[in-house]
Amino acid sequence: MKLRTSISCKDCVRMGEKLCSKPAGKCGVERRRLRRNAYVPMKRMSDYGTQLKEKQKARLIYGIMERQFRNYIKKASKMDGVTGENLLSLLESRLDNVVFRLGFGRSRAHSRQIVSHGHFLVNGVKVDVPSFMVRQGDKVELSSKSKKSEMYKLMQIDEELSERAVPDWVKLDRSNGLGDIIAKPETDDMEIGIQTRLIIEYYSRR
Repeated sequence: MKLRTSISCKDCVRMGEKLCSKPAGKCGVERRRLRRNAYVPMKRMSDYGTQLKEKQKARLIYGIMERQFRNYIKKASKMDGVTGENLLSLLESRLDNVVFRLGFGRSRAHSRQIVSHGHFLVNGVKVDVPSFMVRQGDKVELSSKSKKSEMYKLMQIDEELSERAVPDWVKLDRSNGLGDIIAKPETDDMEIGIQTRLIIEYYSRR
């Protein structure tokens, strides 16, 4: 049976923190904490349990299956530099994540969907594989057909998308539906709160 990989707020509540891509105040965890006498249950965990939770958290955030995540770990360990930073760089370089970071998708799950439907070009070639890895110098662009669609018109007036901060390693031309990858993702621009050390420790025990 295929596992679900998109985040729901039930996942956020279960993990005890906001993992989804919803705007501030829209996540189930945040709403729950704002209620009077709200309580998010926490329990003491073993080192293994803490490492497992961190791995699950990263998988949920980026919407990745276990086998694919293990492959990213292996690839990161063979690259020069710190394995944990390499892992986050690989995750950030996925096309679905880049589309999300550029503000073309409301969430990573939505970005994954519109990439799969063939709305984007990389260096002028249609790519419909969410896990496609972009590199410095690549151009990510909405297809000509998609730029004429109702989806693009709504994106242009969506305040949430227009106000989302774009990381320094990409350059956005929203009016033309174009994004340039101008650098390699840096640690400071990546997902806050993922403790890659725990993830690497988890896989080193297996």
